Amino acid sequence: MILGIDVSTYFEEEAVGAKYYHNGKEIDPLKQFINQGVNYMRIRVWNNPYSLDGKPYLGGSCDEDNFIKLAKKAQEYGYHIILDLHYSDFWADPNKQTCPKEWQGLEFEKIVQNVENFTKKVLIHAKNENINVEYIQIGNETTHGMIWPYGRLDYSVKPHGNFDKLTTLFKAGIKGAKEIFPEIKTIIHLERSFDQAVYYEYFDQLRKYNVEFDVIGMSYYPYWHGNFDEFFANVNMCKKEFHKDVMVMELGYGFTLEDYLLTNNGVNHMVINEESAKEFIDKLPYPISKEGQGKFIKRFLELCRENEVLGVNYWEPLWIPGNGICWASKEGQEYINEVGKSTRNEWANQCFFDYEGRANPAFDEYKQ
Repeated sequence: MILGIDVSTYFEEEAVGAKYYHNGKEIDPLKQFINQGVNYMRIRVWNNPYSLDGKPYLGGSCDEDNFIKLAKKAQEYGYHIILDLHYSDFWADPNKQTCPKEWQGLEFEKIVQNVENFTKKVLIHAKNENINVEYIQIGNETTHGMIWPYGRLDYSVKPHGNFDKLTTLFKAGIKGAKEIFPEIKTIIHLERSFDQAVYYEYFDQLRKYNVEFDVIGMSYYPYWHGNFDEFFANVNMCKKEFHKDVMVMELGYGFTLEDYLLTNNGVNHMVINEESAKEFIDKLPYPISKEGQGKFIKRFLELCRENEVLGVNYWEPLWIPGNGICWASKEGQEYINEVGKSTRNEWANQCFFDYEGRANPAFDEYKQ
């Protein structure tokens, strides 16, 4: 089974001097992951994560150059590479799929060509740097489509409308990828991984429009995506109905509900905190604690092996707090129209290391 990590923010952590410890000793976490059987690295790419006056959006500022630099480093350690193209200048997820600045206002046919060309551009760059990209995501968490409004699904009708345009975009990305790396495996990635109806409709439409892809990708955050039984029922439905491998592209589980820094008014800014957890805390399989995180990882990987899941990628296990480490700059917030939120690292309590960089039990459980 593929065991992967997404550490796309690695160089931002390195730049602020982040240090990681295991059993009281400082470690190189990338080397330690390899020693524990982790064999893949998933790296996201945003088209142009900078404002018009050149200010970075942060959250890793994961542009093409960051990908090339990180992928080369990863290969030196022995990792295989999964490329995650967002086709956006910043975060893309079910709530936002913001069109790249340079593509806004173009005709749909031009957007389609841009998807193919951008895919080819990144992969040609990788090939020229002797980076072998084995898997590629055509979009990130595209449950509601991508590159809005061009590929946004219409939920006012049933089945959902605009699949013709969304699948055209998928085909363009797949075509570009296969042209540069003919053996590359292509992934279509959704969240809502508990919802069989969503997945059946979505991939039935891709089948109807003859989208030739290789892997169904899922995010699994049990706060929002159901229990183990619901998740694996959907996994097995997808494998049986669509005859595709299933890979977990993103996985996360917290080790604390506490914030690493309280503001003057005492507000906890972590995405998963005591207040936000009230609606799901009783439904989680284990407590949100260091020990609970470790138990969750161990059991989830056991179930993935039993259900023949192709692979599991843990999302940002090294994204610990640090000076200037945040999910978005003000410029990044403006681009995705989420101005006014905290700009800190609101996901740091999901890492495999605590706020001081000390390895949690989950770090040792995350092995083959």
